[in-house]
Amino acid sequence: MEHVGIQADAPVARQEAAEGTFEVTGAAVAQIARLTEKRRSEGKPTEAIRIGLRGGGCDGFSYVFEWADKPAGKHDHVLELPDANGGNVRIFIDKKSMLYLKGTTLNFVTGLMGHGFKFENPNVKGSCGCGESVQF
Repeated sequence: MEHVGIQADAPVARQEAAEGTFEVTGAAVAQIARLTEKRRSEGKPTEAIRIGLRGGGCDGFSYVFEWADKPAGKHDHVLELPDANGGNVRIFIDKKSMLYLKGTTLNFVTGLMGHGFKFENPNVKGSCGCGESVQF
């Protein structure tokens, strides 16, 4: 689905699991690589980005998008995606969150209202007015 002022990007990576698929666009991989390099230059850990869901917010759940400073747990799904600089970016998704994220595409969008990561999740039944939480 295209929106005026938003650049869409085709998925470049897909995590297949019993719980479903999770796709990441080239724009999202490039932005994660930029953020990883910036964090590395500041001397901070860059193990991976952790993506998931946390209970809370107006509609019941909010997305987690944070740095993982230690290796993946034994129940995490691990995506290792090649970036344009010849390196890799890593994404960890816990098993429980993957149940709600199946079929989701992570994109990085730019538009008139700014830029940011966008979860395109077909499982969402509703979201709050501020856009910070979702309902399944």
